[in-house]
Amino acid sequence: MARLVVALNAAAGGGRAGAAGRRAVTALTGAGHEVDELTAGSDGEMEAALRRVLASDPDAVVAVGGDGTVHVAVNALAQTGVPLAIVAAGTGNDVARCLDLPHDDPDAAIAALVRAFAGDAPPVREVDAVRVSTGRWFVGMLSAGFDAAVNERANRMTRLSGTPRYVAAVLLEVARLHPRRYRVVIDRDARHLDAVLVTVGNTASIGGGMRLAPDARVDDGLLDVLVAAPLSRRALLRLLPRVFRGTHVDDEHVDIVRGRVVSIDVDDRGPAPVTYADGERFGPLPVTLEAVRGALRIVDARR
Repeated sequence: MARLVVALNAAAGGGRAGAAGRRAVTALTGAGHEVDELTAGSDGEMEAALRRVLASDPDAVVAVGGDGTVHVAVNALAQTGVPLAIVAAGTGNDVARCLDLPHDDPDAAIAALVRAFAGDAPPVREVDAVRVSTGRWFVGMLSAGFDAAVNERANRMTRLSGTPRYVAAVLLEVARLHPRRYRVVIDRDARHLDAVLVTVGNTASIGGGMRLAPDARVDDGLLDVLVAAPLSRRALLRLLPRVFRGTHVDDEHVDIVRGRVVSIDVDDRGPAPVTYADGERFGPLPVTLEAVRGALRIVDARR
């Protein structure tokens, strides 16, 4: 019998996560495990509650929701050794997708978890997490350019979800496209450059499967820094479909460099761009990011 905490964001996925969480609790309890259900009114309350329950030494925390729910759990669990299990029930589910976990079928994820906890101990995979200079963590991608503006726009859109919402936000933000002057330091190598998009990937995708950093690996101790040089609105729209296949990296405007520690700031006089990580608002530049190898333990409940 395992002692499990199910952290549930009932609002994720347009409310689908609430039903998925109840099914997860029922299935895991029915399999003989001791399950505590944890809900909260805000992300901050959820993170604080998770930190408190760690004192009871649970065998794992099960996050039921989207990338935002996983993000909250990561900030509570990073470097604690307590494994994180994921039931992807949000709109984008890019973290589960990049970990090769069920990302489009909560019931498949629940069934995989029941199987994973059937033995003496679940299979666990150590992956990297990214420590931010603000003291926060993320596991997926951080956006600091046009892509962050798209995320900001997408979060205000309620009539669409998943990839369609992200694509709609891209089309709306294209009209405001303009380059910024960035200072990017990758493992002490400073670069001053003009760019419309700056993304740092610990995982490969964002926005429900847009493969911005297609070769990023979550367990290599490195970050993939993608920079898109200034380009026209028409060129950006032509490039967009290629992002879903990851072939945009062959375009002359796109460059990817890997490193362990990355700092990003702006050199121009405009307002500092806001940053997003795991789909959550992080605040303005500057930021420094560090890939911390093996900082997170994931229950490897694949299909």
